[in-house]
Amino acid sequence: MSSRIVALLVLIVLPASAQEHLTPELLWKLGRVSGGDLAPNGDDVLFSVRRYDLGANRGDSDLFAVALKSGEVRALTRGPASEGQAQWVRTPWGPRVFFVSRRPGSKVAQVYALDPATGDMIQVTDVPGGVGELKVSPKGDRIAYTRRVKMHMTLRELYPDLPQADARLIDGLMYRHWDHWNDETRSHLFTAALGKDGRAGQGVDLMEGIDADCPVPPFGGAEQFAWSPDGDEIAFTAKIVNDWAASTDSDVYLVAWNGEGEKTCVSTGMDGYDNDPVYSPDGRFLAWHSMETPGFESDRNRLMLLDRKKGTIRELTRGLDRTVHEATWLPDGSAVIVRSEDRGTDQLFEIDVASGDLRRITSGDYNWSLRDISADGKTLIVARQSMIRPWELGRMAREDGAWRALTDVNGEIYSHLELPSVKARWTRATDGKSIHSWVIYPPGFDPKKRYPTLVYCQGGPQGQIGQWFSYRWNFHLMAAQGYVVLAVNRRGLPGFGRAWNDEISKDWGGQAMRDILAATDAMMLEPYVDPHRMGAVGASFGGYTVYWLMGHHESRFQCMIAHDGVFNLASMYGSTEELFFVNHDLDGPYWKSKEAQAAFDRFSPHRYVANWKTPLLIIHGGKDYRVPDTQGLEAFTAAQVQGIPSRLLYFPNEGHWVLSPQNGVLWHRVFFDWLGRWLGEK
Repeated sequence: MSSRIVALLVLIVLPASAQEHLTPELLWKLGRVSGGDLAPNGDDVLFSVRRYDLGANRGDSDLFAVALKSGEVRALTRGPASEGQAQWVRTPWGPRVFFVSRRPGSKVAQVYALDPATGDMIQVTDVPGGVGELKVSPKGDRIAYTRRVKMHMTLRELYPDLPQADARLIDGLMYRHWDHWNDETRSHLFTAALGKDGRAGQGVDLMEGIDADCPVPPFGGAEQFAWSPDGDEIAFTAKIVNDWAASTDSDVYLVAWNGEGEKTCVSTGMDGYDNDPVYSPDGRFLAWHSMETPGFESDRNRLMLLDRKKGTIRELTRGLDRTVHEATWLPDGSAVIVRSEDRGTDQLFEIDVASGDLRRITSGDYNWSLRDISADGKTLIVARQSMIRPWELGRMAREDGAWRALTDVNGEIYSHLELPSVKARWTRATDGKSIHSWVIYPPGFDPKKRYPTLVYCQGGPQGQIGQWFSYRWNFHLMAAQGYVVLAVNRRGLPGFGRAWNDEISKDWGGQAMRDILAATDAMMLEPYVDPHRMGAVGASFGGYTVYWLMGHHESRFQCMIAHDGVFNLASMYGSTEELFFVNHDLDGPYWKSKEAQAAFDRFSPHRYVANWKTPLLIIHGGKDYRVPDTQGLEAFTAAQVQGIPSRLLYFPNEGHWVLSPQNGVLWHRVFFDWLGRWLGEK
């Protein structure tokens, strides 16, 4: 009996009204879908599912293929080793699935190639130190990959007579980044030809001698380099600057696949972020994402287009009041499909190359992501998620946006769940503008009852509250515990025009905070909201918001939770790593002028600690170098000294996010315990 028939039978025998609710433990049982690569024959879609073993405190990813016509799913890999970077490629030896994996018995990850028809697999690379990112050439006869390269001497090499010395010798900034300390190595881009046996030959360092990384840390991936259609050239992203901590000036370079000849920078004179190059199918054009303003990490992401025949560059998104991501060419080169934030969702748009005209493809309250396009350009392989359900893959007609699901990885679990509901809400800001919020209602919501309500404060600070499914700040899970959740797209978030996005810079404690309080006040008037059981929660800039509200909320909230929040702007400036962020958003450094110092004082939550009265839970990671843990420790001390009910949950080995399964469940247990103490039935 096939798995599809079994799943159908399960659905038939279930009661019409499921009664289970999502729990922290069940959240970690959900399969996490990624990928969506079309097979060379266009009949199948390659994808990955990652599942976690809570008891073992680890996860494992496996590869699957789903048939476009029948929907039949078959497993391509099984076992304890995870497979990533999976790509389905036509090679001289037939179709192969390439992936990066650390197989049992190996200490590092290598590239492997799987024959999907027979299951036969070979190890393609044997790279000292292992492989990071991977892209196979269009003809399947070459690979591009990243690996760590030693660029500087270690402390023990400098002082060989002191082998037991335990220290770091630091001569400049960006000595640590997000969750790790920088060392003597850099990530470089390599290429290698595949031999007759399908194995890689000697790798060529395309960045030899360059003291920089590709991809650009901390979040860059394989999208930051691309093969030309003929496989003879590579476009890649690197940030080759002296003042790494204060600059966002990454650039796009072109180089022959074998490293011969000169490297050409195509974004010279463009001093903001330039990254994610993609060649047109015929190789004439190169597109990439570009931010115009140096030092502004949340500037409008433009799409630049280099005409390689004429040598001219133009902005394809000129005149559009939106930012774009994930540019993908249509097979005929006539248009580019991009993802863009749009009023609390992520939607897909098509931009005509000749005219620049924009056409919306997707719709609905979802976050959409394009994964691949059929050879005739008519069918899109897309993923979608919402606040209620995580990513699943589907096929979509490019012409009319009609969607048909291809995967239902979590269907069996969801068939047992009673689900929350989500509605958009608009309220008036103090300056007369309209504020968008998402309201998430508990399963079985009864408007005649009164519910405790959580006001979710978004991080970023420039990061839209879209239809995403988080494994930490999970609105479905919060609502399933009986809370109404108000998630406010306050000033400073994309998807509502550039002016709305940019108004938070240099005004952290200003209009954005008034937006949250205005939306909260309007929500408290609803008959189903208990105004005596209100909580405010958030992380990163959302944690800053919680600390700020602690001194300014005027008794609206009965408890607060801040995760990895900014508490003291001056000490944050002196201990964070990406100075370009604080230099732009806070107009720092604070000592440059009396006006700068006044702004730091005006917007720093620590200046208003004397107003604190509300019970406060503080969560912080010891390896969070973006918002260092001293911020949380300072806030906890301030609360404790004043006798304010407070608790500190400290994760010594987590960074800005909590990623370990058991730490994740602990996070939720402490989170909901704190809420229950102060927002439970009186």
